Amino acid sequence: MTRYNLLIKWITQFLGDQPAVELASSDASFRRYFRVTQKGKSYIVMDAPPDKESISEFIAIGKKLFKDNINVPDLYEVNINDGFILMSDFGSTTYLEAFSFDDPLSLYRVALDSLFDIQNNCHYENLPSYSESLLAKEMTLFHDWYLIKYKKIILKDKESKALDEVIQLIVSSNLNQPQLFVHRDFHCRNLMFIGRNKAPGIIDFQDAVNGPITYDLASLLKDAYYELEEDLVIDLLVRYWGRLKEANLIKNNDFSDFYKSFEWMGVQRHMKILGIFVRLSIRDGKDQYLDDIRLVENYLLTTTKRYSELFPLRNILMKATEL
Repeated sequence: MTRYNLLIKWITQFLGDQPAVELASSDASFRRYFRVTQKGKSYIVMDAPPDKESISEFIAIGKKLFKDNINVPDLYEVNINDGFILMSDFGSTTYLEAFSFDDPLSLYRVALDSLFDIQNNCHYENLPSYSESLLAKEMTLFHDWYLIKYKKIILKDKESKALDEVIQLIVSSNLNQPQLFVHRDFHCRNLMFIGRNKAPGIIDFQDAVNGPITYDLASLLKDAYYELEEDLVIDLLVRYWGRLKEANLIKNNDFSDFYKSFEWMGVQRHMKILGIFVRLSIRDGKDQYLDDIRLVENYLLTTTKRYSELFPLRNILMKATEL
């Protein structure tokens, strides 16, 4: 029996015979999502092959977030053995698509309200830690996939050593800030447009960790799929920083220090993303992710130009982007 037929057999137990089923989306993983309609009501079914994707984390974190009034899907039925989840449907319009017909700045403000609610209220034990080794390992994707496999660049020993030193500086900066709930992919393709001035539907949270307070901010405000003007980024960030201070989530009274932490967090994420986008293309045949590489490169080139400690990384990037 195919996975699709297995899925249909499973959902008919709850929804009845002959529901209308269509592919809703797939993501950078091996998961697929189907939209199921029955008797005028719409649902989403996650299909996550157990040999490739675990759904246990999605279930555990999703239930906690839902209980804390965060706008995540309501999980109706789960099948851990086969990797299926029947859940509520946020519709098909992502924030990325909504930017074309609604005011992006207003959407960002609403998304930041949701992020603040998460950071202020969702303090969960037993989340994995965004550890020093994990932060550093993610940045090696930049070297192994982006530089070597995509750009065909082999670093000289001196360059390799300098890159390692930059990575250690970035990790130190990342860990030298408050650590709390991190979604890890809080960006415009994982935020669903529900309606004007309404909290977005938040999806793809299964990889959440306890990590740097600026990580999800960098994911959203330095989005790999959509560029927000820098003056707007700074304005939104200043306001958010003020809210964090009022809530005693940070002790830093100097915005410039907070902004540097935010920028260096963005460097960590964007180095990882360059490697992941290339890996998705080469290993998984998902070439569409290469379309967004230039924006991510530009983020890195802009930030590394501002901090002398990051110049060795900038020099490598300059060489890579000239090819």
